[in-house]
Amino acid sequence: MIHMTSRVLVSGLREHVGQTVSVSGWVNTLRLQRKMQFVVVRDHTGMVQVTHKRGGEGDEVETALEGLTPESAVRITGRVVDNPIVKLGGLEIIPESVEVLNRAETPLPIDEQTGLEHRLDWRFLDVRRRPQAQLLFAVQTTLEQGMREYAYGQGCTEMHTPKLMGTASESGAEVFKLGYFDRSAYLAQSPQFFKQMAISAGVDKVFEIGPVFRAEPSFTSRHATEFTGVDVELAWIDGVEDVMAFEEQMLAHAIAKVADAHGEAIQETFGVEVTVPTTPFPRLTMAETQEVLRAKGWDPVGVKEDLDPEGERGIASYIKEQTGHEWVFVTHYPTSIRPFYHMRPTDDPGVTLSFDLLWKGLEVTTGAQREHRYDVLLKQAAEKGMSTEPMQDYLNAFRYGCPPHGGLGMGLGRVLMVMLGLDSIREATFLFRGPNRLTP
Repeated sequence: MIHMTSRVLVSGLREHVGQTVSVSGWVNTLRLQRKMQFVVVRDHTGMVQVTHKRGGEGDEVETALEGLTPESAVRITGRVVDNPIVKLGGLEIIPESVEVLNRAETPLPIDEQTGLEHRLDWRFLDVRRRPQAQLLFAVQTTLEQGMREYAYGQGCTEMHTPKLMGTASESGAEVFKLGYFDRSAYLAQSPQFFKQMAISAGVDKVFEIGPVFRAEPSFTSRHATEFTGVDVELAWIDGVEDVMAFEEQMLAHAIAKVADAHGEAIQETFGVEVTVPTTPFPRLTMAETQEVLRAKGWDPVGVKEDLDPEGERGIASYIKEQTGHEWVFVTHYPTSIRPFYHMRPTDDPGVTLSFDLLWKGLEVTTGAQREHRYDVLLKQAAEKGMSTEPMQDYLNAFRYGCPPHGGLGMGLGRVLMVMLGLDSIREATFLFRGPNRLTP
């Protein structure tokens, strides 16, 4: 009678040589030969070979192994044996009992050759079978932990703001409308207004990591209709520089944590070196950026106010040449392409006290000092031809003593995408949502 032995993870088997243990996991591969049966079992920590010499008639282990299929969930109890010939860690398990917890149907709907879209249809299998995907979520966890750690250390309060709104936020574009009892509601395209309200509520420094919804029909490798946003808002700032300093310190802290915990695994699995950035990051105004790019032949007609992806990549490679840095803050965007609530400097009202942060040429953050003066907000909204009536709840937050403040919104998936050198945000998300994808 075999006593129930407690589960040992594959990564810990070396400590149990000579002992009888149970491993639980999935069948990775099967080699069922005439005399021997070899089964490689995989759990989230690694793979181990199970080796069984056929016993013929009445051999229950043989029968159980014979009935296995790839990806079946099994619990195998047996003796851990040293065997230098075995490639997987020089160990094998000689099974005493085999329990099939859930036999996988065959054939599997995806294999090594399957393209991304079809893999996304079977994402649970895709993630389970690929070490890259497993590592991605471990890295994401560490990255978020590092960001939170830094934010807590700076005295931030973590807030949870509503995702349902009674009026379309910001410009009214790019929001999803949904039925809400007998009227319409909208999904928040940013926690912007709510975190500013928290500042007005006397919460000094605010951050939130939560879902953000964008109803833009973009099919690029870096857009999603639902993504995870990392949002920060800081009160009593002296200027937008305070916000940028907070962000670069937060990123440096979080990336150092990732490099420490997963640097080797990332190098091995993705072939990418995680470089911990030095602070401060380089800063360039939008005007300087355009000047540099136009000298290199970008936007020859001189009509582009904003940076397109080509411009973002161009300025990133320029900064890399000049400073060796992978990051750059592009600051002082023109008023025309920034929201009405971005503050404008008194001496240069054509620009905003705002920034985008690019990492290796991909925009990962937008931030700004906010306009906190009620009368100025009304004036700037009017200039943009916006009706203030639907925004009255928002505007009210500035009528009764709101401090100067600023903040940022960062896309978590984009940061992971650049960090791991992925081709698409679809790979940097567990279950991607885009214009053509609402499943699984």
